[in-house]
Amino acid sequence: MLSLIDCASSNKIASSDPVITQKEPIAVGDIQYGVSSYYAEKFHGKRTANGEIYNMYGISGAHQTLPLNSIVKVTNLENNKILVIKINDRGPFIKNRIFDCSYGAAVKLEFISKGTATVKVEVLEIGDNLYNKE
Repeated sequence: MLSLIDCASSNKIASSDPVITQKEPIAVGDIQYGVSSYYAEKFHGKRTANGEIYNMYGISGAHQTLPLNSIVKVTNLENNKILVIKINDRGPFIKNRIFDCSYGAAVKLEFISKGTATVKVEVLEIGDNLYNKE
């Protein structure tokens, strides 16, 4: 259930605008705004928090508090690229960041060269929080 959508309408936040992060999302439909980064080589082939093997070229994400295996819709507010992502890991662990994408997700959201993007994270499905050892 992964998709990439290019939206014509604009929800951009100017880079000079302060990024306001909504309280931690806990229910379907909750939205959080903030900065996303991505992670790649250092974790490639290692287990994620839910037990899956991290594939940097795949589509996955990390969030600090949402239950593992939750499904979120991530919108890059700088270019309106949208991707549906399963949360299989914990993070980010850098101040003022709300989400970490796999390298593959960051490629599709088109923020590899910049390294971070201002994003909207919308909860589509609450995960079971189970460890799924492959």
